[in-house]
Amino acid sequence: MTDALGPELLLELPGWGSRGRALEEALRSAIRGGRLVAGTRLPSSRDLASQLGLSRGTVTQAYEQLVAEGWLTARQGSGTRVAAGTAEAPVRSGRSAGSAEAASGRFDLRPGRPDAYAFPREAWARAMRHVLREAPTEVFGFGDPRGRIELRTALASYLGRTRGVRVDPANLIVCSGYTQALGLLAEVFTELGVRTAGMEDPAIGDHVRLLAGRLRVAAVPVDAAGLRVDALRDSGAEVAVCTPAHQFPLGVSMAPERRSELLEWADDNLGWIVEDDYDGEFRYDRHPIAALQSRRPSRIVYAGSTSKTIGPAVRLGWIACPPLLLEPLTEAKRRARETRPLEQLALARMIELGDYDRHLRTMRRGYQRRRDTLVAAVRSGLPDVRVRGIDAGLHALLELPSAPSERAVVEAARAASVDVHPLGEYMRGDRDRHPPSLVVGYATPPAHSYPAALDALIRGLRRL
Repeated sequence: MTDALGPELLLELPGWGSRGRALEEALRSAIRGGRLVAGTRLPSSRDLASQLGLSRGTVTQAYEQLVAEGWLTARQGSGTRVAAGTAEAPVRSGRSAGSAEAASGRFDLRPGRPDAYAFPREAWARAMRHVLREAPTEVFGFGDPRGRIELRTALASYLGRTRGVRVDPANLIVCSGYTQALGLLAEVFTELGVRTAGMEDPAIGDHVRLLAGRLRVAAVPVDAAGLRVDALRDSGAEVAVCTPAHQFPLGVSMAPERRSELLEWADDNLGWIVEDDYDGEFRYDRHPIAALQSRRPSRIVYAGSTSKTIGPAVRLGWIACPPLLLEPLTEAKRRARETRPLEQLALARMIELGDYDRHLRTMRRGYQRRRDTLVAAVRSGLPDVRVRGIDAGLHALLELPSAPSERAVVEAARAASVDVHPLGEYMRGDRDRHPPSLVVGYATPPAHSYPAALDALIRGLRRL
């Protein structure tokens, strides 16, 4: 029993080493195993010292060490708490960028994820309060399967202003994220008699599998200029699914001549192009590149979502569809899961008030600082490693030409408690055309643990 006034904490200290080291390891073990979850407030140093029969200085030093390592956070008035993203979870196979699996390491540097800590809580709350107070009664019933006209109107203006997209609000379909958009397109293309879709190689596995459920999917290689249109022609594909602005995961931007070749392919073959503009808002060292859709609205389906800009919790996406696809896509959306109308109105409100633009400017500056920190750390600690695809987006490609294998690279990172994705995880064709590489996301770790995450990654890779 104890007279401590703060929360009690049951810890079994290992019998080896100093008492301070034993306390550090006991706390790490409790956090790693999930017994102390993110946000848990720990006893004060005085209280824990009393509970465990240790000196207060020993506890203070242990707390300070774990704060420095990113296991704990300490803020004035909030006490010492378990940091976010520290518990381990089982490793699952078949991972893809943006999937819901938990990180297996202490530091999460997986790609395809934004900074959840930067969710615009205040702006979103203001918008939702306004919507709940002012929304017409019809919002709470069944509506237009294309989505709320308020959001479609706001999106048509916003996309035209920032991405060069040419679309009338009537030709916009609001959906529940890009995955639903791709599923609707696969359904419609099948109904129209399309048999083969060409997808970039490498690409996100979940997207490939989604299309493969209805169509034959041809792997079309990507080189330094983007999707190889010659290979697309040879594949016999009638649809091309691509990421022209910032290819995932290689990070290349489709070259102007390659863009023209792709448009010629669409014109010559009456083919469809699905343009996935998954992170078009985040560019750093270059002028914005207009969406390819602006050059051929009649043949290009433009798709985007809020998963990178606001966060995956807001399940909103959109399809700017050519007139010939509007009716079948609208019917497919009518049969699919409805997209939440209140969230649609909240996003429309944020766009109209300028809150969405302000949020994006803030995020762009923050992500650029993170990218610069990553590049500097790699160049200083791993001079033989090449960093690719950093002009835009939320991830970088680290090429390790002297590494024995990609598996060795991944194991070295995981041994340092860093969760990353190997490039090979996204490859479907010849894997030897790229050196061992890691796809490193720099948006996910909370700000307080980002430097420690990079340090751990550098230390792990240097062991190779």
